[in-house]
Amino acid sequence: MSEVVEDFARQDFPRRDYLDGNAAAGILSDLFSADITSARGQCVNCGNQAVVAAARLYPDDHGMLLRCAVCESILVRIVETDHSTCLDLRGMAFLEIFA
Repeated sequence: MSEVVEDFARQDFPRRDYLDGNAAAGILSDLFSADITSARGQCVNCGNQAVVAAARLYPDDHGMLLRCAVCESILVRIVETDHSTCLDLRGMAFLEIFA
């Protein structure tokens, strides 16, 4: 994982300037063919299971963090560069995508 992604994730939390997970639909639709905002996942920290749209999205110049609405743990990190998109899903125990 790049240093930019790790620095981005170290920001102080909890913050109150988040959007709901639906705001990540654009970038996620570029990466997946299915509607990921309606996919269900589980937080590895607290075990909360919810659709991605229920997560809290924190956009930044470097990318986006999706955090659990219950415990504020990072579920997903997304960083776009000129040449690639880095997607880190290690905060999710699973992601169930419905066909």
